[in-house]
Amino acid sequence: MKFTDKACPVLLRRREGRLQILAFRHPLAGTQLVKGTVEEDEEARVTVLRELAEESGIADARLIEPLGQLILGGERQRWHIFLCQVKRQLPDAWNFFTADGGGQLFAFFWHDLDAMPGDDWYPSFRTALDFIRRRVQERADRGLLVSG
Repeated sequence: MKFTDKACPVLLRRREGRLQILAFRHPLAGTQLVKGTVEEDEEARVTVLRELAEESGIADARLIEPLGQLILGGERQRWHIFLCQVKRQLPDAWNFFTADGGGQLFAFFWHDLDAMPGDDWYPSFRTALDFIRRRVQERADRGLLVSG
């Protein structure tokens, strides 16, 4: 089975004792995480930073390490998920106009990583949140979690 490779950057922050992950509301496709297609002859580690810049305006992130690959067989997708970091403090919420899909306004916010996603989250992003939650917890259990 041929898979389409996707890259998904994960930005985390800790607020009031809660670990939060960057998410956004797409005007047509519900709540999501940043994710994009790995282009031909492009490495996923390059795609992840490119997609973060294109979809959120965050162009100063750095890659920390891969969190793993999530296979979504029904969608024939392989997500390469990377923990990323930004040295500066990001706002609690902001809007960013992206050229994706002919131009869309994405509304960014921080989602509590332990909170269950609502019905407005597309199923593949619910699956990804669960995967990320487990991987982040594994890192925290080993004392390796880096968060802003």
